[in-house]
Amino acid sequence: MPLRMMSRLMPLRLMLAFCLLALAGGVPSHAEDPADTARKIITRQIEALIRGDNATAYALASPGIRSLFPDQDRFAAMVDQHYKPLRHATRYAFGRSKLVAGGEIVYQEVMINGEETDWTAVYEMRLQDDGSYRINGARMLKNTTSTGI
Repeated sequence: MPLRMMSRLMPLRLMLAFCLLALAGGVPSHAEDPADTARKIITRQIEALIRGDNATAYALASPGIRSLFPDQDRFAAMVDQHYKPLRHATRYAFGRSKLVAGGEIVYQEVMINGEETDWTAVYEMRLQDDGSYRINGARMLKNTTSTGI
């Protein structure tokens, strides 16, 4: 290729390269990790339960859970009966997480220091049609250590 033709193409190539760089910089490198999202939602629910904010805790439950407990009072009674350590957590920390079906389901382990004993809760989070995650249940295990989920 003659030198004159190459010199004419150089500005066009540079402009194309800058456009590609600008486009690449404008696109997020990755979406938020489902496990991080799950931990944020679980934190909001645990903090709401500790404060006695049943409306917020109920709002974070999946439609399936809300269909079983059609109002926040029934939901709160269920929590008081089966998940009392969450209401009285003095400290909690996140353990392992596991993604299923490409992140449509997230299992998240939470170690809870309670008033009398320690617990591990394994939360199940479900991706909803609107792209949000909701809590679809939790299994409470008394006096356990992180052994995986």
